[in-house]
Amino acid sequence: MAAPGKLSTYRLPPLPTLGEIIKLYRLRARKQLSQNFLLDLRLTDKIVRKAGNLKNAYVYEVGPGPGGITRSILNSEVAELLVVEKDTRFIPGLQMLSEAAPGKLRIVHGDVLTFNVEKAFPRSLRREWDADPPNIHIIGNLPFSVSTPLIIKWLENISRKDGPFIYGRTQMTLTFQKEVAERLTASTGSRQRSRLSIMAQYLCNVQNCFTIPGRAFLPKPEVDVGVIHFTPLVEPQISQPFKLVEKVVQNVFQFRRKYCYKGVGNLFPNTQRLERTKEMLMVADVDPTLRPGQLSILQFKSLCDAYRKMCDDDPALFTYNFRDELKQKKKMPTNLDD
Repeated sequence: MAAPGKLSTYRLPPLPTLGEIIKLYRLRARKQLSQNFLLDLRLTDKIVRKAGNLKNAYVYEVGPGPGGITRSILNSEVAELLVVEKDTRFIPGLQMLSEAAPGKLRIVHGDVLTFNVEKAFPRSLRREWDADPPNIHIIGNLPFSVSTPLIIKWLENISRKDGPFIYGRTQMTLTFQKEVAERLTASTGSRQRSRLSIMAQYLCNVQNCFTIPGRAFLPKPEVDVGVIHFTPLVEPQISQPFKLVEKVVQNVFQFRRKYCYKGVGNLFPNTQRLERTKEMLMVADVDPTLRPGQLSILQFKSLCDAYRKMCDDDPALFTYNFRDELKQKKKMPTNLDD
């Protein structure tokens, strides 16, 4: 058995290079889809090594494109690799890889944002949530345009233990533009601390593995790229519904340069704002003059717990959205003197 973190000695048979595949099928990265190809197989191997030991594992690769990471995954002797690709132009090149690794590569033409992975792998792979992670991995070089909505979707799946996480605490190794990668892993007080920091870290152990320079991609993006590894936690650090946590965190970070009481206030109707903001911060025992980036996950837990209690006492509160109130104010006729 290969040592953890090492690619095995298995190798695909000789194939056209990724550059030759791109020329053969006249592939061009589409700017509107924020596509960037990673052609250096040393880097794709490095990404795959960060996922862990993949020998006999089942892997779900998102957005394989011309197949660089796909080759590295197949070379790690997986049991099966499922790839989901939206762009039909890449399918012939992936089919070439499928023929080179018989029975190993399953290709689905579809959208990762809507693809149902719950029945994609054998039920026998499922593990209890408090057990070790299942032998299933998600790996992908994500287009920038889908990376944030996709990770938010998967974080919500983690909170509900469904989607790719119906099998257990499925691990993910994904690429993000460097700024997003830094937000995902930012610590309390960091300049990059954001909504993403809290949403990812209250549910996962999030590790920034390494940075890939933009020049390694074709075409070269204006930013570097970070590789992030996620392992879902056995117990989330905030034990409230995902939508409630998301609402509190979004509102607090609405005014990231102001004191946190400003964002907390947006959780309440204008007529109640001052009183209820003071109440929530007092119950949560959070200093109202801290800025959002200075709040720890434990403090966000206290805020979410306090808000949940207030919503239980007043069920209409959770559906309140301060933007709706602003829209209503704008629609109200203004009384003018004759």
